[in-house]
Amino acid sequence: MKRVYIGGYGPGIVTVGGGLTRVASPSFLAAHPTLPVLYAAGELERGWLTAFRVGETLDVLDERPSEGSLPCHIAVDPTGSVLAAANYGDGVAVVYRLDDRGAFEGEPIVLRHQGSGPDPERQEGPHAHEAVFHDGILHVSDLGTDEIRRYRYDGTALEPIRLEPGTGPRHFAFSGSRLYVAGELAGTVTLIEDGRHTVVPASRAEDKEGGKNAPSHLQLADDLVYVANRGPDTVTVLRAADLSHVAEVPAGGEWPRHFAVDGTTMYVAGQHSDTVAAFRLKDGVPEPTGEAYEVESPACVLIM
Repeated sequence: MKRVYIGGYGPGIVTVGGGLTRVASPSFLAAHPTLPVLYAAGELERGWLTAFRVGETLDVLDERPSEGSLPCHIAVDPTGSVLAAANYGDGVAVVYRLDDRGAFEGEPIVLRHQGSGPDPERQEGPHAHEAVFHDGILHVSDLGTDEIRRYRYDGTALEPIRLEPGTGPRHFAFSGSRLYVAGELAGTVTLIEDGRHTVVPASRAEDKEGGKNAPSHLQLADDLVYVANRGPDTVTVLRAADLSHVAEVPAGGEWPRHFAVDGTTMYVAGQHSDTVAAFRLKDGVPEPTGEAYEVESPACVLIM
């Protein structure tokens, strides 16, 4: 039976129906693809990565430094042999090998970066935001330099994928050769295919206080793209083929930082409302179920 785990900036990892595991600032969670192991990124000035054995409780298996500042994302490659994390504070990405237990093995590969963007407040330097493994390559979005950085597993840097200046790439996803990117600073979703860029607004709604939309999480499910909008506090549904608009619905909370989709169910983490709202997907469009969990400052939902 699957469980829902919620990380964030509260006292630890909340297991829905199963209590609290205390750990400092677990702002992002990831699952091992084959083992009952959960990983948490401790978003601290001196960041940490923790591996937990999953059972009736979460028990610490191993812990290592993130080698950077404010780790905000963590991912495991499909083979379960490599883990990567993105440090927002200084732009450092780190790669660890994993052993057959899912524990960290050997010395890390530390991937430092340089560069900036046109926004003097948010792009004064590199800010790694998400790590994604695709086709044997590690991809790291860098909000500060408007790039999707690319590396081989041994740390060899490849030519990055560049976005329009000021995009501020945050979360992204692949579907075959297609790449979809949420632009936090520009308030956009970009589809890159065969070198062509299609860019659309992530939200058609207005921010409640007249500010900009700051898209957070982006995820593909079937032939649809979902993106959470902070400010308007909505979730937008787009067609993956051409980013045409399908729907935009209230997110069920304030400042939707992350969401998870499991079949016909979606859970949306409202960071500023201290809630995780449940939705039913009807023809791909989220509909509120009326069910919500009270969680202090949630930032990530993991279903495993």
